[in-house]
Amino acid sequence: MKLIARNVPPRAAWALEQAGVHPLLARLYAARGVSSRDELDDALSRLLPPDDLKGVADAARLLADAIADGRKICIVADYDCDGATACAVALRGLRLLGARDVTYLVPDRVTDGYGLTPPIAQRVKALGAQLLVTVDNGIASVEGVDAANALGLPVLVTDHHLPAAQLPAAAVIVNPNQPGCPFASKALAGVGVMFYVLLALRGELRARGAWTQQDQPRLDALLPLVALGTVADVVKLDANNRRLVAQGLRRIRAGALPPGLAELFRAAGRDASRATTFDLGFALGPRINAAGRLADMTLGIECLLTDDPARAAELARTLDGINRERREIETGMREQAFEFAATLFEDGDEPPPAICVFDPDFHEGVVGIVAARLKDRLHRPAFVFAPSQTPGELKGSGRSIDGFHLRDALDLVAKRHPGVLLRFGGHAMAAGCTLAEDHLDTFDEALQQVALEWLDAATLTRRLATDGPLEPQYRRTELVDTLQHEVWGQGFAAPVFSEEVEVVSQRLVGEKHLALRLKHQGQPVDGIWFGHTEPLPARVKLAFRLDADEWNGQRRVRFLVEGAEV
Repeated sequence: MKLIARNVPPRAAWALEQAGVHPLLARLYAARGVSSRDELDDALSRLLPPDDLKGVADAARLLADAIADGRKICIVADYDCDGATACAVALRGLRLLGARDVTYLVPDRVTDGYGLTPPIAQRVKALGAQLLVTVDNGIASVEGVDAANALGLPVLVTDHHLPAAQLPAAAVIVNPNQPGCPFASKALAGVGVMFYVLLALRGELRARGAWTQQDQPRLDALLPLVALGTVADVVKLDANNRRLVAQGLRRIRAGALPPGLAELFRAAGRDASRATTFDLGFALGPRINAAGRLADMTLGIECLLTDDPARAAELARTLDGINRERREIETGMREQAFEFAATLFEDGDEPPPAICVFDPDFHEGVVGIVAARLKDRLHRPAFVFAPSQTPGELKGSGRSIDGFHLRDALDLVAKRHPGVLLRFGGHAMAAGCTLAEDHLDTFDEALQQVALEWLDAATLTRRLATDGPLEPQYRRTELVDTLQHEVWGQGFAAPVFSEEVEVVSQRLVGEKHLALRLKHQGQPVDGIWFGHTEPLPARVKLAFRLDADEWNGQRRVRFLVEGAEV
């Protein structure tokens, strides 16, 4: 691993410090492209207005007319955390704005597949719906929208995924990534798009005389859900997304959150009054996602929708149990995947440029997580396949490394080998596909070929961007709390420091973690490297995050090791 210190523009760091930003935070923010304190203002008034979101005015009129006519609205959601929170935001928000008949339908990952399909459109029609609204899906649902249109069911698509060459023939599309959309933040999650549609709808209803600026319904109660979905979907935390997340966290910490979220914090053993982006991404998000992976995402959505604390507690416990089952399945699959991947190259050799793993006993709901683990272990693009519900077909999920656009790679494989990929889609870092089991070897070879062409030695070398040395005066628990209070995430990475330290002692704990006693700048400090068992030399350059460890009522700074330069 190569540790690379981020560049810190001195003028930007100085300007931030002069504006009253803590010196360490000024350095960290400057290294992440922030040049003025205005960019750190997370007030609601600083959110981008919805006006520039293409289609949002038409969506507001469509929804306002539906509400006025008392039409039944059905939300078609996705089965991940972004889709679940977007669905909950849509239902809560529409009801808040006067919709009297709103329901939802979420496809099953295994039996229905992804997005608005013709059978889903038929099920929505059978529910008696008169307007179909997609959240976190729909931009690729050309056939599903056509089927809905044929049934006389108008469709409003709200999505954030990248569109293909052909757009669905929906009544309205709201997606910051659709052609011709001037909205400045292309990184909105699906839940963020739906929140913006509700803002525009409230404005449309205000213009129609439903209420004034002073007595209009407040939509800020939805922000905890917006924050959860935004962080869990790992979209880039640009300035606008950071404001959405900061506002959501502020309400969560103040206790202004739906009962289901409060109970999920409790089930995860986290303190909502000190909520962080880490809690959202690594504690709550996986518990919602587990429902879509192994059971029914309706459980997750109901947990986010209920206002009954007892029901919320019951659902949160159920989700926690499903997540424990998911972890057990993942552990077994991960070990099998690691063992198989180890057969692809000799000890001491470099892994192949891409990894492709299949086992007939794998569960398709967990292949994405296992692919991520493989990618992290070997620093290679990785695909993991499991049997589909359709006999003879496999469903795969892939995760990638910087420099290898996974969806573009699949597109090239499809062009070079027509018919091999039955379906595919995704983003640069994560993608999925379906293929016939007989074509697995062809896919593996084709992906290897693309990786050979696109990846070089520099790209295949694991690199970790760090924030350089930590000044000893900042090794304090109060500073840890300050850092954890800030909004960090995709595209705005949490601080990772790096410097050479002395390893005073080291021992294994739990057979798979390395507990360390270190000397940092001449002062003793504890450290731990989770999931690492290899011993370290007496002096080593480490990359580490700051944490506060509590023991016997005393809080002490601890280094969470992320890597070592070798």
